[in-house]
Amino acid sequence: MARFAREAARLADASKFAEQARRAAEAAKHLDASKFAEQARRAAEAAKHLDVSKFAERARRAAEAAKHLDASKFAEQARRAAEAASRVDREQVVAEASRFTEQAQAAIRAAKNLAELERLRIEYLGRSSQLTEVKKLVRELPVEARPEVGGVANRASRDLEDAIKVRAEELAFIEREARLRAEAVDVTLPGVPYPKGSLHPSMRVVDEVVDFFVGLGYRVAEGPEVETDYYNFTALNIPPGHPARTMQDTFFLDEGLVLRTHTSPVQIRTMLSQEPPVYVVCPGRTYRRDSDPTHTPMFNQIEGLAVDRGITLSHLKGTLAAMARHVFGEDVKVRLRPSYFQFTEPSVELDVSCFVCGGSDPKCKVCKGAGWLEMLGAGMVDPAVLEEVGYDPEEYTGFAFGMGPDRMAMAKYGVADLRLFFEGDLRFLRQF
Repeated sequence: MARFAREAARLADASKFAEQARRAAEAAKHLDASKFAEQARRAAEAAKHLDVSKFAERARRAAEAAKHLDASKFAEQARRAAEAASRVDREQVVAEASRFTEQAQAAIRAAKNLAELERLRIEYLGRSSQLTEVKKLVRELPVEARPEVGGVANRASRDLEDAIKVRAEELAFIEREARLRAEAVDVTLPGVPYPKGSLHPSMRVVDEVVDFFVGLGYRVAEGPEVETDYYNFTALNIPPGHPARTMQDTFFLDEGLVLRTHTSPVQIRTMLSQEPPVYVVCPGRTYRRDSDPTHTPMFNQIEGLAVDRGITLSHLKGTLAAMARHVFGEDVKVRLRPSYFQFTEPSVELDVSCFVCGGSDPKCKVCKGAGWLEMLGAGMVDPAVLEEVGYDPEEYTGFAFGMGPDRMAMAKYGVADLRLFFEGDLRFLRQF
């Protein structure tokens, strides 16, 4: 490549020489250049010691003498020499271009990967390549030499571009085939097993209960876990100073806020936001300061509320009995026991028959031989609560219930310690 560029540069220098020779030939038609130059040199030497007038006189005499000399032979010889030099240089440029193209194509065909091919492209065709430099020299060549040399350089560029394109396609195919072979999958090998996840046992019960009530036409309602004193206590008929507040084991926060001890505040928010009828089910996390095998500081709860004209306790019992059969099986029985809650009147607790032994095994690990399992609290909404949210208790009645899906999961799956549900032990959770 360097020789190709050097030959082009020599040709450019030859063109400059030819131009100078042509000008000299034009001048030599009337002057004998060598004699005149010698006389001029001698005149300059003499001028060091002579004044300007003497120098001018000697120069005038030399010019007069040169008028009678014949320089046509010198001009012709100079012209022929320039043409011969230009012709020889053009032939050398073409020969070097041919050799350069062959060498470059051989290097391109020998490229082993696309990265090496890109390096060769930059070397031979880039902005700083010798071929680009040759193209820049074309404008310095004689007019008659420019088409030939420029054409040689352009053909070399096209040939190299075509060679690079062909080799790039070949290398891309080779690399693609190698990658496919490396990534090939032996379908006869056993697959890599992925651990199968499952729902948490508490979430299973939550989904079963919520799906049941949604099927009855209830709407799912949710609310904040950090509540105000009003929504968590006062609006539920538990005013400040009431002894019932001590039963809640509440986590108190700053500025009158608490971690909700039940999801009943969602019922209040719902009734304040709409007119009856109201049918909602409210699942969520709740918090109480308590921890033992059957209590945890954080636990799940599901509450429900139905407010409409003509709602009675029999509607409550029928609804909860259907829910129990949906979760624990069709053979389960239910019973209501009188109880007390601040926001319902009358209040009841619902027990379900032991779905393991049916009350026939005094050593049953689920019911402890009692034959019944305490499941949830419920009752008719206290008229004071209805008045607090702006409902007329003379026109509307309703029932509410609340259950712990964690406790229900303990009974359903025979788990003795509630805390196992929240420890995240995979040995325990993988059993469900």
